[in-house]
Amino acid sequence: MKLRIAKKEDLHTVVDIYNSTIASRMVTADTEPVTVEDKLGWFLGHTEARPLYIVENDAQECIGWISFESFYGRPAYAKTAEISIYLHEARRGKGMGSAVLKKALDQAPKLGIRSLMAFIFAHNEPSISLFQKHGFSEWGNFPGIAEMDGNRYDLKILGKELNEAGHLDVTT
Repeated sequence: MKLRIAKKEDLHTVVDIYNSTIASRMVTADTEPVTVEDKLGWFLGHTEARPLYIVENDAQECIGWISFESFYGRPAYAKTAEISIYLHEARRGKGMGSAVLKKALDQAPKLGIRSLMAFIFAHNEPSISLFQKHGFSEWGNFPGIAEMDGNRYDLKILGKELNEAGHLDVTT
Protein backbone atom coordinates (compact mmCIF):
# COMPACT_ATOMS: atom_id res chain seq x y z
CA MET A 1 0.00 0.00 0.00
CA LYS A 2 1.26 3.48 -0.83
CA LEU A 3 0.11 7.07 -0.69
CA ARG A 4 0.26 9.56 -3.53
CA ILE A 5 -1.02 13.09 -3.88
CA ALA A 6 -4.46 13.14 -5.49
CA LYS A 7 -4.75 14.56 -8.99
CA LYS A 8 -7.81 16.27 -10.41
CA GLU A 9 -8.50 13.10 -12.43
CA ASP A 10 -8.89 11.22 -9.11
CA LEU A 11 -11.75 13.41 -7.94
CA HIS A 12 -14.42 11.22 -9.55
CA THR A 13 -13.14 8.17 -7.60
CA VAL A 14 -12.84 10.21 -4.39
CA VAL A 15 -16.46 11.34 -4.77
CA ASP A 16 -17.66 7.80 -5.56
CA ILE A 17 -16.03 6.45 -2.39
CA TYR A 18 -17.43 9.35 -0.35
CA ASN A 19 -20.94 8.91 -1.76
CA SER A 20 -20.90 5.20 -0.91
CA THR A 21 -20.93 6.14 2.79
CA ILE A 22 -23.88 8.54 2.77
CA ALA A 23 -26.75 6.03 2.99
CA SER A 24 -25.38 4.46 6.19
CA ARG A 25 -25.82 7.73 8.13
CA MET A 26 -22.70 6.70 10.06
CA VAL A 27 -19.85 8.53 8.35
CA THR A 28 -20.80 11.88 6.86
CA ALA A 29 -23.36 14.58 7.55
CA ASP A 30 -24.19 14.84 3.85
CA THR A 31 -27.62 13.32 3.31
CA GLU A 32 -27.64 13.20 -0.51
CA PRO A 33 -24.89 12.21 -2.94
CA VAL A 34 -22.50 14.97 -3.92
CA THR A 35 -21.08 15.66 -7.36
CA VAL A 36 -17.54 16.19 -8.56
CA GLU A 37 -18.48 19.85 -9.07
CA ASP A 38 -19.69 20.05 -5.44
CA LYS A 39 -16.30 18.82 -4.21
CA LEU A 40 -14.05 20.76 -6.59
CA GLY A 41 -13.50 23.70 -4.20
CA TRP A 42 -12.72 21.29 -1.36
CA PHE A 43 -10.28 19.41 -3.61
CA LEU A 44 -8.55 22.63 -4.73
CA GLY A 45 -8.30 23.74 -1.09
CA HIS A 46 -5.83 20.96 -0.37
CA THR A 47 -2.21 22.07 -0.40
CA GLU A 48 1.23 20.54 -0.12
CA ALA A 49 1.02 21.08 3.65
CA ARG A 50 -2.59 19.78 3.90
CA PRO A 51 -2.82 17.22 1.12
CA LEU A 52 -5.41 14.84 -0.18
CA TYR A 53 -3.79 11.44 -0.62
CA ILE A 54 -4.96 8.55 -2.72
CA VAL A 55 -4.31 5.18 -1.07
CA GLU A 56 -3.26 2.59 -3.64
CA ASN A 57 -2.75 -1.14 -3.37
CA ASP A 58 0.16 -2.97 -5.00
CA ALA A 59 -1.75 -3.07 -8.30
CA GLN A 60 -2.00 0.77 -8.18
CA GLU A 61 -5.76 0.63 -7.67
CA CYS A 62 -7.36 3.28 -5.47
CA ILE A 63 -8.59 1.62 -2.29
CA GLY A 64 -9.34 4.83 -0.42
CA TRP A 65 -8.21 8.33 0.41
CA ILE A 66 -6.90 10.44 3.27
CA SER A 67 -7.56 14.14 3.68
CA PHE A 68 -5.65 16.49 5.97
CA GLU A 69 -7.39 19.84 6.38
CA SER A 70 -6.44 22.91 8.36
CA PHE A 71 -8.35 23.44 11.57
CA TYR A 72 -10.21 26.72 11.92
CA GLY A 73 -8.02 28.60 9.41
CA ARG A 74 -6.17 30.88 11.79
CA PRO A 75 -2.37 31.07 12.27
CA ALA A 76 -2.39 29.92 15.91
CA TYR A 77 -3.85 26.59 14.75
CA ALA A 78 -1.30 26.03 11.96
CA LYS A 79 0.03 22.83 13.55
CA THR A 80 -3.44 21.34 13.99
CA ALA A 81 -5.25 19.39 11.29
CA GLU A 82 -8.43 17.43 10.80
CA ILE A 83 -8.01 13.97 9.31
CA SER A 84 -10.59 12.12 7.22
CA ILE A 85 -10.16 8.57 5.98
CA TYR A 86 -12.51 6.94 3.49
CA LEU A 87 -12.12 3.42 2.14
CA HIS A 88 -13.61 1.77 -0.92
CA GLU A 89 -16.64 -0.33 0.08
CA ALA A 90 -14.85 -3.59 -0.76
CA ARG A 91 -12.02 -2.71 1.65
CA ARG A 92 -14.06 -1.81 4.74
CA GLY A 93 -14.11 -4.10 7.75
CA LYS A 94 -10.98 -5.98 6.71
CA GLY A 95 -8.33 -4.25 8.81
CA MET A 96 -7.38 -1.80 6.06
CA GLY A 97 -8.46 1.19 8.13
CA SER A 98 -5.76 0.45 10.67
CA ALA A 99 -3.05 0.23 8.01
CA VAL A 100 -4.25 3.44 6.36
CA LEU A 101 -4.45 5.33 9.66
CA LYS A 102 -0.92 4.19 10.53
CA LYS A 103 0.30 5.57 7.18
CA ALA A 104 -1.46 8.85 7.92
CA LEU A 105 0.07 9.07 11.39
CA ASP A 106 3.52 8.47 9.90
CA GLN A 107 2.92 11.23 7.36
CA ALA A 108 1.40 13.87 9.67
CA PRO A 109 4.61 15.08 11.38
CA LYS A 110 6.26 15.51 7.95
CA LEU A 111 3.45 17.97 7.19
CA GLY A 112 4.13 20.00 10.33
CA ILE A 113 1.11 18.58 12.15
CA ARG A 114 1.40 18.39 15.94
CA SER A 115 -2.28 17.96 16.86
CA LEU A 116 -4.52 15.69 14.81
CA MET A 117 -8.30 15.59 15.15
CA ALA A 118 -11.03 13.35 13.76
CA PHE A 119 -14.70 14.35 13.74
CA ILE A 120 -16.75 11.15 14.11
CA PHE A 121 -20.42 10.48 14.79
CA ALA A 122 -20.79 8.94 18.26
CA HIS A 123 -22.75 5.99 16.83
CA ASN A 124 -19.91 5.17 14.41
CA GLU A 125 -18.34 2.69 16.81
CA PRO A 126 -16.04 1.04 14.22
CA SER A 127 -14.35 4.38 13.44
CA ILE A 128 -14.15 5.41 17.08
CA SER A 129 -12.56 2.05 17.95
CA LEU A 130 -10.11 2.39 15.07
CA PHE A 131 -8.90 5.81 16.14
CA GLN A 132 -8.76 4.87 19.83
CA LYS A 133 -6.66 1.82 18.92
CA HIS A 134 -4.14 4.27 17.47
CA GLY A 135 -3.97 6.49 20.55
CA PHE A 136 -6.73 9.01 19.91
CA SER A 137 -8.90 10.06 22.84
CA GLU A 138 -12.11 12.05 23.14
CA TRP A 139 -11.49 15.79 23.05
CA GLY A 140 -15.06 16.90 22.60
CA ASN A 141 -18.68 15.80 22.37
CA PHE A 142 -21.41 17.76 20.65
CA PRO A 143 -24.73 16.20 21.67
CA GLY A 144 -27.50 16.12 19.09
CA ILE A 145 -25.68 18.49 16.74
CA ALA A 146 -26.53 16.58 13.55
CA GLU A 147 -30.02 15.80 12.31
CA MET A 148 -30.67 13.25 9.58
CA ASP A 149 -33.99 11.70 8.66
CA GLY A 150 -35.61 13.18 11.75
CA ASN A 151 -33.04 11.66 14.11
CA ARG A 152 -30.44 13.60 16.08
CA TYR A 153 -26.87 12.40 16.36
CA ASP A 154 -23.91 13.31 18.56
CA LEU A 155 -20.57 14.28 17.07
CA LYS A 156 -17.36 13.38 18.85
CA ILE A 157 -13.99 14.95 18.29
CA LEU A 158 -11.15 12.53 18.86
CA GLY A 159 -7.65 13.92 19.04
CA LYS A 160 -4.06 12.94 19.35
CA GLU A 161 -0.93 14.95 20.10
CA LEU A 162 2.02 13.93 17.95
CA ASN A 163 5.68 14.44 18.63
CA GLU A 164 8.28 14.81 15.91
CA ALA A 165 8.35 11.05 15.26
CA GLY A 166 4.58 10.81 14.96
CA HIS A 167 4.03 9.01 18.25
CA LEU A 168 1.83 9.97 21.14
CA ASP A 169 3.38 12.87 23.00
CA VAL A 170 2.94 11.90 26.65
CA THR A 171 2.85 15.11 28.67
CA THR A 172 0.82 14.61 31.82
